[in-house]
Amino acid sequence: MKLAILASGSGTNAQAMIDKMLEGILDLEICLIFSNRPKAKVLERAQNFDIPHIALDHTKYTNRTSFDMDMLSAIHDSGAQAIALAGYMLMLSPAFLAHFKGPVLNLHPAILPSFPGLHGAADALAYGVKITGATVHFVDEKMDHGPVVIQAAVPIKQLEQTDTLLARIHALEHRIYPQALQWLAQDRLTIQDRTVVLKGEGKRCPIDGDYFIWPPLEEGF
Repeated sequence: MKLAILASGSGTNAQAMIDKMLEGILDLEICLIFSNRPKAKVLERAQNFDIPHIALDHTKYTNRTSFDMDMLSAIHDSGAQAIALAGYMLMLSPAFLAHFKGPVLNLHPAILPSFPGLHGAADALAYGVKITGATVHFVDEKMDHGPVVIQAAVPIKQLEQTDTLLARIHALEHRIYPQALQWLAQDRLTIQDRTVVLKGEGKRCPIDGDYFIWPPLEEGF
């Protein structure tokens, strides 16, 4: 499966995907890394691994439609069959989603449908919940709304600060996102109403740490 990664920042989740691809664990080829910020570090990561990359500064466009169509053209030219949003800080427009026919996945640092939006982990911490985590889901026209593929639950430690909580969440993001992409590449995900059904079950990873992931990670993740 050919994958385009859309990212706006440092690209740590993109790096996790690159690492698993180079290890031969992912049945996919990252054919494009796209950013809406020309100075984003994720572009350096792409260059370091000779991955095709492009940046289009959305602030230079007079309207969103023109930006979307140029982005769509770059993605189509890359041959991408699927898209992974990895810290991409613009919502994909309905027009973009209507034109791109392949699946689009996103990662959110909270257990959806709780705490959607830009500050999922901080919002969970401020609310005082005892468990938060991360969610990989299909993208639809609403923010952080599409069908859920996999979730990781992380206990919040007493008096924990946002940065330490985020560090523990990110460590699991780097595992569950590549796993979700592997299931997608293997054509093992189907959507029934809002439920994502996983076909079959591979050899599971051993469990370690004080967290919970479902569906369980498979060997290599």
